[in-house]
Amino acid sequence: MGDLFTIQHLLLILLIVVLVFGTKKLRNIGADLGGAVKSFKEGMAGSGNADAKPEEKKPLEEKTAASHPEMTNQEKTHS
Repeated sequence: MGDLFTIQHLLLILLIVVLVFGTKKLRNIGADLGGAVKSFKEGMAGSGNADAKPEEKKPLEEKTAASHPEMTNQEKTHS
């Protein structure tokens, strides 16, 4: 069957991909993929980080109460 991944095959595949998608779309895909990887790495590093925002550490009830200030204390305890 021969070598499937020779330099000539890879260059031909690259040429076909560039012709199909265009360079601008490939650049956008690369930027989006890079941003996603960066965001994922920051999220993984931040999961054990002690300097997280105080709002993120609040219990769910406090977050809900803070986002709905028009609720009365009685409504907060019954929800």
